[in-house]
Order: sequence, then structure tokens, then C-alpha cells
Amino acid sequence: MSTVLPSLGAGLVFGLALAAPPGPMNAVIAEESVVRGWSSGARAGLGAMSADALFFVLAALGLVAFVEQFPTIRAVMVGVGGLLMLYFAYGAANEMRTTFREAADPETDSAGFTKAFVLALTNPYQILFWLTIGVGLLNSGTVDVLSYTPYVGASLSNLLIVQTGSPALIVGFFGGIAVWVVGFPAALVAAEQRVDSFAPVVAALSAVVLGGFGVLFLWDAVQTLV
Repeated sequence: MSTVLPSLGAGLVFGLALAAPPGPMNAVIAEESVVRGWSSGARAGLGAMSADALFFVLAALGLVAFVEQFPTIRAVMVGVGGLLMLYFAYGAANEMRTTFREAADPETDSAGFTKAFVLALTNPYQILFWLTIGVGLLNSGTVDVLSYTPYVGASLSNLLIVQTGSPALIVGFFGGIAVWVVGFPAALVAAEQRVDSFAPVVAALSAVVLGGFGVLFLWDAVQTLV
């Protein structure tokens, strides 16, 4: 019992630290939130989280490493991800004049889940995480939680080191992602309600982020295939 709560807490921090930084997934969540409302943004977040859950199961079964053994398959997946991001960037740019106050039909509202789920499945960063760090969470050992925080991990290393291989750590990890999935859209919707021009700005930034990552992913795929 003495190690359960610390493991849960560490997992919660780990999940939040990985989910919060800017990137293609948060760009999709942000766009869905300010254009269609909290529920759509949360669905998009659940789509990305569902992909992580699938990767977790595949990692536990030892199947995730299959992708790394075949560079061509990985390159095709990354290339597809790049094309999807460019397509979604185009969609985000077209929604710059829309706000979440404009009612969305159920089909459009549910599209965020599928969009984020498919995008996450072809996201090399998520694949690489589960090939390396994610697999390590399942085995006995230690993990320097904050050192894996995108962009600022180097400055946070050795601040929070916990034992791995604990179910509580995994539960906390996905709990942290869930907190972000629920809280981030809520914060964006609250901000949009106070600033009329917020939705177009978020849509524009989402288009830029998705477009940039789309080009980056395509370049990565071409370099691997060549």
C-alpha cells in the first residue's frame, strides 16, 4: 500500500507531462474544442488516448517492436500520417471563421474521435514512445519521469524517479492523460466564450501546427524510403 499512492501520483504526473506539450494531437483537440465545443474536443482527446491504450496492449504482447524491424512499413505509416495531417490542416484553415456556438450535427461531432485516433496510430512519436519508454513501464526497474517531458525534459531530469512494473503506475499514467483530455478542451471552451476572436486564432494555429508536422512526417518517410 505504501508504494501504490506514490506510483499513482507519479503516473499521473507522467501522463500529464506527455499529454500537455504542443503537438499534432493537441492541435486537433484544440480545433475540435473551439469549433464544436467541449464534447467534441474531449472525443478527440479520447481518440488519441485510445490509440495509446492500443499501443499499450501491443507493447504488452510484444508486437509493437514489429514496426521497427521493417523500416519500409514504418516509413509508409509515417507518410500516411503526414498526408493526414496536411489534410486536417486544410480543414482547420477552412474552419477559421467558425465557432463552437454554431451547432454541429452528430456525425461531424463524432468525427474528432476518428480523426485523432487514426492520426495517433500513424504518429511516429507515439510509436517510438511505446517502443522504448512505454515498454519499460511494464518491466521492473526505474524511470526518470520528468526527463521524458517533450522540449524541456533535459532540465527536469532526476527530479522524479519511480519504480516501474507497477499496475498503479500504468493506471496513473492513463489517468493523467484522461485529466488532460477533459481539462484542456474545457479550458479552451471557457476562453472562447470570453474572447470572440479566440476560435479563428486556435483554428489558424492548429492548421499551422498540423501542416508543419505533416511536412516533417512526409520528409521523414521520404528519407527512409530513399
